[in-house]
Amino acid sequence: MFYPEEIVEEVRSKVDIVDIVSGYVKLQKKGSNYFGLCPFHNEKSPSFSVAPGKQIYYCFGCGAGGNAITFLMEYENYSFPEALQVLADRVGVTLPKEEMSKEARAQADLRASLLEINKLAANYFYYQLKHPQGRLGYDYLRNRQLSDDTIRRFGLGFASKRGDDLYRFLREKGYTDQLLKETGLVSIEERGTHDKFWNRVMFPIMDVNNRVIGFGGRVMGDGAPKYLNSPETRLFDKSRNLYGLNYAKASREKFFLICEGYMDVIAMHQAGFTNAVASLGTAFTKQHASLIKRYTDQVILTYDSDDAGVKAALRAIPILKEAGVSARVLNMKPYKDPDEFIKNMGAHAFRERINEARNSFLFEIDVLKRNYNLEDPEQKTGFYNAAARKLLEFPEALERDNYIQAVSREYFINYQDLKQLVHNLGSRLGPVRTEERKQAASSYQERKREKEDGPKKSQRLLLTWLIENPRLFDKIDGIITADDFKEDLYHQVAKMVFDGHAKGEVSPAGILNHFINDEEQYKTVASLFSANLKGSLTDDEWKKAFSETVIKVKKNSLDEASRTAADIGQLQEIIKARSALKTLHISID
Repeated sequence: MFYPEEIVEEVRSKVDIVDIVSGYVKLQKKGSNYFGLCPFHNEKSPSFSVAPGKQIYYCFGCGAGGNAITFLMEYENYSFPEALQVLADRVGVTLPKEEMSKEARAQADLRASLLEINKLAANYFYYQLKHPQGRLGYDYLRNRQLSDDTIRRFGLGFASKRGDDLYRFLREKGYTDQLLKETGLVSIEERGTHDKFWNRVMFPIMDVNNRVIGFGGRVMGDGAPKYLNSPETRLFDKSRNLYGLNYAKASREKFFLICEGYMDVIAMHQAGFTNAVASLGTAFTKQHASLIKRYTDQVILTYDSDDAGVKAALRAIPILKEAGVSARVLNMKPYKDPDEFIKNMGAHAFRERINEARNSFLFEIDVLKRNYNLEDPEQKTGFYNAAARKLLEFPEALERDNYIQAVSREYFINYQDLKQLVHNLGSRLGPVRTEERKQAASSYQERKREKEDGPKKSQRLLLTWLIENPRLFDKIDGIITADDFKEDLYHQVAKMVFDGHAKGEVSPAGILNHFINDEEQYKTVASLFSANLKGSLTDDEWKKAFSETVIKVKKNSLDEASRTAADIGQLQEIIKARSALKTLHISID
């Protein structure tokens, strides 16, 4: 923990989680809780709940859960101290600066130093660009028709031809070699020290909070590589950041434009398309899609119109679909990229192309068609079969039929013939049977898991019931204690729940703070406070289930104890307790 538990609890207790979450998610009250569409995964029906009484949120679809602090950490990509500071400022709590542990302070100081160095480096590169030594870079940017305002807005700069200018500048500021090596801006080796970037136009990479976390550099001349990015550092993970997102997130457009490189993003922003972003020298990833989903559920892919750009679009489409983001594909022909198109055709023509962007599935069919000569009957039949197999990717019959109609119309295929072809293929290898096989396999694995995890499941059930209904503590008094929860994680939670009950208050959000550094544990604990395990059981069925669960937990506890009994006397006591379980009756009334 960076701060004492009582400080964290003070902030958390003063924050209204409904107020925090509703700033990001549209919530609707149902009973005592609020529900909305989960911001962390794709869903059509709301399964994301916020419980004001417990001051926690939980998604019954993906398992995301926590309190106000972790919501900001997950949604805004804040560290724990950053999220706590935002909430503390909101509720008027002053956080102590001296309470960090030695290790925590070291990590926080390192991160702050790296951000400070990156900011200094960005300013240094910008300074170089505007002086004689950066004339080459400045002329390049002006030749690319970038205005001084755009250059300033994106903080563009220049790394001079000398290979250690930045290193010497930062050393003069008092930074050590060890720290500079952490930034990824310099290479420090036995044979010497040199800057990572030299003779390059520089593009500072900022996170969503406008902090410089890395750099990209475009070489001047014929050097290689043409574009070079900062290596992975404590600040910079290229698979989790998008260039231009710090500006695009504030755009009034309902969609993002995804392109390939820095210059495309900058050119589009300069032309008024401030919703453009780009991946950072890497293929589009699931993390990129999840990041985009926080801000919009619609994108238009504006990758280059060459073969590489087409392949990039084909890779991105299923990733976006899985994240619940609808994609369309922009046609830039006869030009290669957005920058070139806008220079030649202008912003108005680009806007028209945006309005005409191709549905991503139909784009995939277009690309598929290129592999076939439709003048040849055999290849024409092959294309129809390939298109039918592609249509089987839609699991829902209504959506699949809509696309059958669209493909039929676009490619002049008789609708009934195409529908029959899809049906025939589906009967042999379609999604229905595939899904049945998956469900059967999943069901078997689930039964196997349930058998293996029986004791664990019983502990989870009992713990959840005790959290949900504190009056049940009286029913297990003298039978179950926190020490009967043998699963390590459940034992930790049980001790806090039992202690809280003894003091008269169980704080779900407070308990969650203890597991904030372990994502899997955090999700598991969050689910304990959010589940409604009574479900559709009648009162008599639930009472029986509760009694049986108590007995299972106690029996498992006694079984564990018998394996570690210190002497014969202790073993006899355990045997006696086991025998008593057979006649144990727990009255819920």
